[in-house]
Amino acid sequence: MFPDLGPLIWHSFGTMVVLLQEIMSVYPTLSPPTLSASVSNRACNVLALLQSVASHPETRDPFLKAEITEYLYPLLNTTIDTRSFEYLRLTTLGVFGALVKVDDTEVVNSLLKSDIIHLCLRIMETGSELSKTVATFIVQKIIIDEAGLQHICGTPERFFGIASVLASMVAEQPQPSTRLLKHIIRCYLRLTDDPRARTALQTNLPEALRDGTFDNCLGDDAVARLYLQQLLDNLAEPAGEAPPPVPGPAAAGVTHLGSAPVAGGAPHPGPGPVAGASPRGSSQAGPSCAHQGPAPAAGGAPHPSPGPAAGASPGGSSQAGPSRAHPGSASTAGGAPHPGPGPAAGASPGGSSQAGPSHAHPGSAPAAGGAPHPGPGPVAGGSSGGSSQAGPSRRRR
Repeated sequence: MFPDLGPLIWHSFGTMVVLLQEIMSVYPTLSPPTLSASVSNRACNVLALLQSVASHPETRDPFLKAEITEYLYPLLNTTIDTRSFEYLRLTTLGVFGALVKVDDTEVVNSLLKSDIIHLCLRIMETGSELSKTVATFIVQKIIIDEAGLQHICGTPERFFGIASVLASMVAEQPQPSTRLLKHIIRCYLRLTDDPRARTALQTNLPEALRDGTFDNCLGDDAVARLYLQQLLDNLAEPAGEAPPPVPGPAAAGVTHLGSAPVAGGAPHPGPGPVAGASPRGSSQAGPSCAHQGPAPAAGGAPHPSPGPAAGASPGGSSQAGPSRAHPGSASTAGGAPHPGPGPAAGASPGGSSQAGPSHAHPGSAPAAGGAPHPGPGPVAGGSSGGSSQAGPSRRRR
C-alpha cells in the first residue's frame, strides 16, 4: 500500500466525508440483516482506506479526535454469522487493530471511553477464528497499557468478564491456533501484574494451561512457551498484600499537641503567658485583689481615682475576681485621704498582673494618728515591663 495514503486521504477536500457516507449507507442493511455480498465488499474497501488513515502516525491523532471510530461501532454490533457479516466485522476490527498496534496511552484512553472492549469480548465468543484472533489482540494491547489494566481490574465485573471469555476460548477447542493461544496467554500474563487479579487467577486459570495440554501446539513458538512459563511462575507466588494503613494522631489518643486532656473533660488549651510575662500581655487569674485607688476613710468621702491604677497596664488587660482596696495609701481613721500614689507595687507600665488573694501592703501604712506617709516609688518586686504574680502575703515586719 502507498505509505502516505493516509495523509493524502485525510487532507484531500471532501474525501473523508464521502467515505463516511459510504459507511452510513450500510446501516439500513444491518437490521434487519439484509447485507449483500456486494454491499459488504464495498464497505470493506472503504474500511481499508480508513485503516490507512488510522495507522499513519501523522493522521492517527486527528482520526481519534474527530471520533471517526463512532461510525464503526454499529458494524461490530452484529451477531449474524453469514460470510458478508463476518467479513465486515473482520475488516472493521482491522481499523481498531491499526490504532492499538502502536503503544499509545492516548489511543487506549480514547477507546476506554467507548464500547470497544464489550464488542471485542462478544466477537471472541461467537466469531470465526480469525475474528477472535484480531479481537483478542485488541484486548491484549488495551490491557498492556497501565490505564487499560487499571480499568479492567477496577471492578470484579470487568475482570471476570474478560477472564470467563478467555477461559471459554481455551476450553472450546482442544488445539486452537498458535497465534490465538499466544494472545490468550499474553492476556492472562498481563492480568497477573495486578495483585487482585493474580489472586483470582490462582483458582480460576484453566487446567489445560497447567497440565501441558498445549505443549505440542506451542512447540514451535519459543515466545509463547516463555509467556506460559512466566504465567505459571507468577501464579505460584503468593499475591502481595496491601500494607496496613498508618494510624493518625486521633487513633493514637493524641488530641492536642502541647496539652493533655483533663480527666473526663475537653483538652486544655495551651497556657497563656506565665509569671514574668512580656509587656502587653494579658493575665488570667482566680480571685485577686485588684490594685485600685486608695480606700476612703471610715465615714469619709471617696478618694478621687488616681492615674493608672495599680495593676492596670496601658497595653494589657486584667481579669480578676473579688478584690479588696489597696492599702498602700489608706488614710487613718478620720484623717484626710492620702493623695494617689505613683505606680504601686507590682504595677507595670506595659504589663499585666496575675494575683491570688492578697492583703494590705505594709510599705506605706501611716502611723496611728500621724501624718500620712508619702506614696512609695516602685517597691521591691515591681518591674518596668513585666508582671507580678503573688499568692497570699503577710505584713512585713
